[in-house]
Amino acid sequence: MSAEDTLPWVEKYRPQSLDDIYGQTAAVGTIRKFASEGRIPHLLFYGPPGSGKTSTIIALARELYGKNYRNMVLELNASDDRGIDVVREQIKTFASTRQIFTTGFKLIILDEADAMTNVAQNALRRVIEKFTKNTRFCIIANYANKLNPALLSRCTRFRFSPLTNDAINGMIDHVCKSENLNITNEAKISLIKLSGGDMRKALNVLQACHASLDNPSTEEIDQDMIYDCIGAPKPSSIDTMLNAIMKNDWSDAYNTLIKIRRIEGLALVDLITSFVEILDKYTLKPQTRRLLYQGLADIEYAISKGGNDSIQSTAVIGCIKNALECESM
Repeated sequence: MSAEDTLPWVEKYRPQSLDDIYGQTAAVGTIRKFASEGRIPHLLFYGPPGSGKTSTIIALARELYGKNYRNMVLELNASDDRGIDVVREQIKTFASTRQIFTTGFKLIILDEADAMTNVAQNALRRVIEKFTKNTRFCIIANYANKLNPALLSRCTRFRFSPLTNDAINGMIDHVCKSENLNITNEAKISLIKLSGGDMRKALNVLQACHASLDNPSTEEIDQDMIYDCIGAPKPSSIDTMLNAIMKNDWSDAYNTLIKIRRIEGLALVDLITSFVEILDKYTLKPQTRRLLYQGLADIEYAISKGGNDSIQSTAVIGCIKNALECESM
């Protein structure tokens, strides 16, 4: 078994060039144009997790530096190294030293930079100004609003949107082909939906399902395996619970809800989200929809504040029943 076979699939299938980046066509096109002209500015990549921010800058760096990558690039995860000492020591030291035998600029990648302290961000602003001649910075963050405005103004921003279904579908097909993995069409659709535009989540779930197969070459991944791996409520279970709430008396609805939750180990918050997705497709009066969503939102807030699970379960049943009674009036 090679070292590559033991890697998590997130790393094994990480794009090695800009051509391999899925789903971020506009950002990659602009970055490639900067690189071809040799005029790369300081960069800010921001967007949700798993959308390809880190993969894009690493792919760019590999194309720019090739075998000299390790000497020319400093990678730091700012969620670990987030204090002013890191800016003063590691970043400043790396940025201030010039390369003797190579031309061009160095690259400093700051991942999870929105976790840096305000003092560190202020210090970084000065370092960026001072060493612009021989160093470029790429700041990666999930939330741009958590960064210092003065820091933002020094970077060219690229917004990374959640990946499209087609992009994730393309990567799933590529991985399944490479790993000789069989997956049903329903399972693939569910995986794409539940990943929510997060490629990292999709690959991790796919690898976990692969590991659960006794014989991956002959067995296939089905829809239930995807839901079990993620821990999300299965559509059939949601339909059973919602039908019991809407059509049966209160005691039967409560017993059905508790039984399925106990067997499948489901969180009440996930059930509320699933109920809303289904009820959103119903044709309801505006006041009914307002009453329903406001009630479920209050319950979700109570859960986040540590509300009793049994009490909140009964509240969910009552909220849906009351809203539908108002609909029939």
